Amino acid sequence: MSVELRTNWVALNTIVYREVRRFLRIWPQTLLPPAITMVLYFVIFGNLIGRQIGDMGGFSYMEYIVPGLIMMSVITNSYGNVVSSFFGSKFQRSIEELMVSPVSPHTILIGYVLGGVLRGLAVGVIVTFLSLFFTHLQVHHLGVTVVVVLLTATIFSLLGFVNAVFARNFDDISIIPTFVLTPLTYLGGVFYSINLLPPFWQTVSLANPVLHMVNSFRYGILGVSDISIGTAITFMLVATALLYLLCVRLLVSGRGMRA
Repeated sequence: MSVELRTNWVALNTIVYREVRRFLRIWPQTLLPPAITMVLYFVIFGNLIGRQIGDMGGFSYMEYIVPGLIMMSVITNSYGNVVSSFFGSKFQRSIEELMVSPVSPHTILIGYVLGGVLRGLAVGVIVTFLSLFFTHLQVHHLGVTVVVVLLTATIFSLLGFVNAVFARNFDDISIIPTFVLTPLTYLGGVFYSINLLPPFWQTVSLANPVLHMVNSFRYGILGVSDISIGTAITFMLVATALLYLLCVRLLVSGRGMRA
């Protein structure tokens, strides 16, 4: 192994280790709150409201919303981990030392993204286990389930990185999750099928990228979906590639690297 490869490998392991240790060290802030929030969703929407709604898509309402709630937790935690961690590095000026080191921008980006993906998956696994206390889950297509959750976590980790690059203060890292991410998630088919909407709003909903992610994951778990799975996965692959190139370009240019 060449010196350059060894240097980047050590740097990658160090960044990922630091990111994982960071969210595990403060688990009462990173892992516990989303678990409690999802349990409340299961109780309120699944048990109480779900009894009044009845079946949806051939499944009980609780079964129908569980895949969406798992995906919601993966999205918010993947995004939140990267945006807070990278902006924290900017704020403390430690990112400047990393930028002038002999480490590839690809290594820096992949390290932060892997940290976000691992936190998103960790919370997703916790929420999945908690959901088993409320309903029975049976994976319909394991391959689709794994591919979709990994691509979704990667996409929102990359988006969190973009937000962190352009953020100038701590308020800037909360604007996008509050005013963009949350509405897209709630309108992304987590709690309902778009087939219940009028034709016009069904068409409008198709422009929501979260809808494609949630429905693809629901297909992997339950085998039902409101959209084309092939189209959704293709969209996610293209989005991942484009966002990755954008993030690398931002790192190479050094734009927004100072808080």
